[in-house]
Amino acid sequence: MNIKTFFFGISTDFVGTSELHIDVEENTSVKDFKSVLKERFAQLENINTYAIAVNEEYATDDLLLKLGDVVAVIPSVSGG
Repeated sequence: MNIKTFFFGISTDFVGTSELHIDVEENTSVKDFKSVLKERFAQLENINTYAIAVNEEYATDDLLLKLGDVVAVIPSVSGG
């Protein structure tokens, strides 16, 4: 199953692009998707926390991805 994935902020630097199509198995949860990302892009370990949005809504780790979903990786923002 192919998932369109957008990266924002510092995650774009770690991945090297702002958009990718990532293949995952059917019934992949957001938690599993995060593991796939960390396996493919070890640099993401450098981000303390980041949110996952699915179809423009923040998602919990137990949400199952389905064909046609669009995922966004959104790192925490800090500054003054």
